[in-house]
Order: sequence, then C-alpha cells, then structure tokens
Amino acid sequence: MKKILIVFGTRPEAIKMAPVIKEFKKNLKLFDTKVCVTGQHKEMLYQVLDFFKIIPDYDLNVMKKNQTLFDLTSNIIIGLKNIMHKFKPDYVFVHGDTTTSMVSSLSAFYIQSKICHVEAGLRTFNKNSPFPEEINRQITGRLADYHFSPTKKSMFNLVSENIPKKNIVVTGNTVIDSLIYTVKEISNYKNSNIDSIKSKIKNHDIILVTGHRRENFGKGFIEICKALIEIAKLKPKTKIIFPVHLNPKVSSTVETYLSGIENIILVKPLAYPEFVWLMDRSKIIISDSGGVQEEAPSLGKPVLVTRNNTERPEAVEAGTVMLVGTNTKTIVNETLLLLNNKEYYKSVSKKENPYGDGKASKRIVDFLKKIK
Repeated sequence: MKKILIVFGTRPEAIKMAPVIKEFKKNLKLFDTKVCVTGQHKEMLYQVLDFFKIIPDYDLNVMKKNQTLFDLTSNIIIGLKNIMHKFKPDYVFVHGDTTTSMVSSLSAFYIQSKICHVEAGLRTFNKNSPFPEEINRQITGRLADYHFSPTKKSMFNLVSENIPKKNIVVTGNTVIDSLIYTVKEISNYKNSNIDSIKSKIKNHDIILVTGHRRENFGKGFIEICKALIEIAKLKPKTKIIFPVHLNPKVSSTVETYLSGIENIILVKPLAYPEFVWLMDRSKIIISDSGGVQEEAPSLGKPVLVTRNNTERPEAVEAGTVMLVGTNTKTIVNETLLLLNNKEYYKSVSKKENPYGDGKASKRIVDFLKKIK
C-alpha cells in the first residue's frame, strides 16, 4: 500500500486538492491517504474543508497575526518535521505556488519522499510577480519528482527547464473538478448569506470583485477602488459586490475608499459554495485571483484580471480573460465595453475553457496506480 500525504494551507489549495483527496479515498486498498493542513489561511480554509467534508489528519495551525514570510516558512517546516518522520510518506502531494507548497516540498525532499506537484509548470518568468508565488512554484518544480500540469503550455514550460517528459502528466486543472461538483451541490443550496445578497442585488447586473495579491497592496488597490467608484457612478443600476479579503492591507484600503457608495456592496469573505453561486450570478468578474481565471470561463463569465502578467496565459489567448493591470482608466474602459457592447460580451462569454473537463483528479490517481 502506498502512503500518501497531501499538504496544503490556503483556501485556493483546499478547493483544488479536495477532489484529489476524494479520488484517493475511493481507493482505500491501494493508498493510505492522510491530509495535513498548515493553516496558512484559517477561517477561509476551514469553510472549504467543511463543504467538501474533509477532516484533516494533521493541523499545524501556523497562522499568526501580522506574520512575515520568514515566520511562516520556519513555522511550517518545523511543524512538518515530526509528521514527516512519523508517517514516512512514500509520496507527498503539494499544490501550486504557496509558501506551504514550497516548504512542504523541501520537507519531503529532506526525508526523501517522492514529491508530486499538482498544477505544475505555471510561469510568469518574473520572480517578483506574483510575489512570492512565482519563486515558490519554481522551487517546488525543481524539487518535484512528478508534475501534474493543467495544460500543454505548462508542460512545455517544464520541458524547457529540463524536466523529463515521462514525469509530466497533462491532467487539466482540478479546480474544474471542484467547480462541476459545487455547481451541482448548490442547485438546492440554502444559505443566509446568499439570501442576504439576493435581497440586495435583486434583478440588477452584477460585477463581482475580488483582490488579495501582495503586489497590489497600497497604490494598486487604491487605483482599483477608484475604477470601481467611477464604474458605480456611470452605471448606477449595476451592483458591484466585493467580498473583502481579511488581510488588513486589503480591507483597510477597500473600506476607506468604497464604504457608503450605494451600489457597491462590501461583504465578508464568502464560503466557496456561496462564491461559486455569486460567480454564476455575475455578469463580469474583476479579480487578481488565479483560480477565478480558471473557473469563470466554465460559467461563461468574462474576467478582467487586475495584474500586469499572468501565469495562466492560456485564458488570455483563449479570450476568456483580459489583463487590465491596476490602471484605473483601463479597468473602467474594459468594464464599460463589456457592459455596453452586447455582441462583444457574447463573443467573450462563449469562449471555450482551456483548463479542463472535470477529470483531472482521476488522471492524477490513475497515474499513481501505475507507479511501482
């Protein structure tokens, strides 16, 4: 029996690893699968675990107020030490580009476990954008033994870095697996937060906004807020819903600039099923989130990405997302174009999602079954 340890710490990782965990758990005779959460995110992480009915075997609970990357990195690696030595996993699964993923890969390397990287091969080729995620994913990629790439482009990135092609599997993105599951689940979902939002938005067009990237702290978020103020004035019947990230460097700016504007509705972070419901209800999404770039096209929603580059160029090439940076004028102009030009909106919303068919997790587990 192969011993599998799946480690993650943030809400996006939990969403994308949940279907992988469920697929492994279907194969109890082949795999002894344990789940470790670091708690890099806290409340938002546990909401996802509750929804997918995942109970961690280990919880490092490392989140501290105003924690630096130095603190986070050291706390995770110390916390993992005993778990790694006690469980002695054959394979350690990590996801994407978080500090949790990078540190977990290093910990697995220290005890010579095989490292499996889900969502491997994404690159911006700019080590400071996104920061620190770009370097996290490159370090993880260098340490990993097996690479599960969401697209052929991410596979080619790895091949160009001399990763053996036999160790790379193009699977699609597991976030689509989760999205398909969630859309089915929320068809009969009853929730007070959803009811509250319904009462505020009624039949109006919705623009959904999210933001959390470090590179946008300060001036970037101020410019985004100014754009939203202008859009709200020009489109008074359109409702702008902004689930505000818990990080004070986000929330303080957003609340200072956007509180009290009638058609801008600031809400607390939403649980994953609530957020999927709101994505599905929205007309346009403005976001710096990588996961949203992958999910929204499956729902036919155009995304304006408030970044200057993206490690998900497939979506840009497919025309499902547009890079707008944090320039106020660009954000306003692109939003108005989508709202005012029905033919243009239709052409964008009808594009095909390049990120998969909802079977990525099965492909990952099937690959592990074949390894001797």
